[in-house]
Amino acid sequence: MSDSGYNHREAQLRRWFSMWLDKQDTGIEDLFAPDAVYIENWGPEYHGRGKVKLWFDEWNTRGTVERWDIRQYFHKGDQTVVEWAFRCTMTDGTVQSFDGLSLIRWNEAGQICFLQEFGCNENRYDPYAQGDTPVFREEPALWF
Repeated sequence: MSDSGYNHREAQLRRWFSMWLDKQDTGIEDLFAPDAVYIENWGPEYHGRGKVKLWFDEWNTRGTVERWDIRQYFHKGDQTVVEWAFRCTMTDGTVQSFDGLSLIRWNEAGQICFLQEFGCNENRYDPYAQGDTPVFREEPALWF
C-alpha cells in the first residue's frame, strides 16, 4: 500500500478518536463496514455498524472522553495497529485512565471491518524493587 493509503487510514482513526473527544458522530456510517466487529479491551463486543453507533451514542450519555492521544501507528497489509493513551470520566465520578493498542482490519472500501482493543494499566511498578521476593500492590485490577 502507498503512503497515501496509510495516511488515509491514519486520518480515519484520528476522526474516530475525535468523535469521542467531541461527543459527536461525524461519520460512523462511513468509517465502519456494515458487518464490522468492535471488541472493547474489557469484554463488550459489538456486531454491526448499527451496534457500534448505538454504543457510541449511549456511552456518551454516561461518560466523557477527556484524552485519547495517538502515540504511533503500524501498518501491514490490510491491518493497522495504533498505540494510544486514554482517559475518561463517567457521570458517577469514576475516572479510568490506561494505555492501549487497537488492532484494526480494513476492507477493500477502506472501512473498518474489525477492531479489537488491548489495554494496559498505566499505574505500573517493579515488584522486585525491594529485592528478590516480589511485592505486589494490594489493589483490584481495573477490568482484566
